[in-house]
Amino acid sequence: MIARREALAPTDVGQRSAALRAHLTARFSADFFAFFPDGRAKTIGFCWPVQNEPDIRPAIRTWLAQGGHACLPVVVAPGEPLAFRPWTPDTRLVPDRYGIPTPCEGELVLPDVLLIPVNAVDGAGFRLGYGGGFFDRTLARLAAIGHPVVTLGVGFDFQRVDTIHPEPHDAPLMGLVTESGFVEFD
Repeated sequence: MIARREALAPTDVGQRSAALRAHLTARFSADFFAFFPDGRAKTIGFCWPVQNEPDIRPAIRTWLAQGGHACLPVVVAPGEPLAFRPWTPDTRLVPDRYGIPTPCEGELVLPDVLLIPVNAVDGAGFRLGYGGGFFDRTLARLAAIGHPVVTLGVGFDFQRVDTIHPEPHDAPLMGLVTESGFVEFD
């Protein structure tokens, strides 16, 4: 799946990303907030796009313009949960150990929503990432400290598969947004 995504032409990635962003931005409305106990999300965590992943940064800018907050993950160390630092278009970023632009300053924050890239996702909401287990550890840590988070996958239609054969530590996503729309998992 990664090779297939990386083989996409830049114009194809751009068109697919634009369609996906339109669906995501449409979710930044009343029905999006139904996921939250207090009816309102505050901070959306997202990932900087790499290897032809969908570029959702314009949708995040829309979220910021509506008064929301955003954050990016920070790899603290291999085998550890991710930390999160605030992001705005003016945030200074430096490449992390994987070459991904990451905020290098700012206090740590907790996201209310995580928009998580998928390399593959099945009909039950289980995803395949890059195999580092960062999001699995992060979701377990957030649950352990009593901080519920809405998890939405971000990917392209061709990344949907029948099953990923989840393992006991895998946590399913609550939903998925692709260029075709939004899917809520049971």
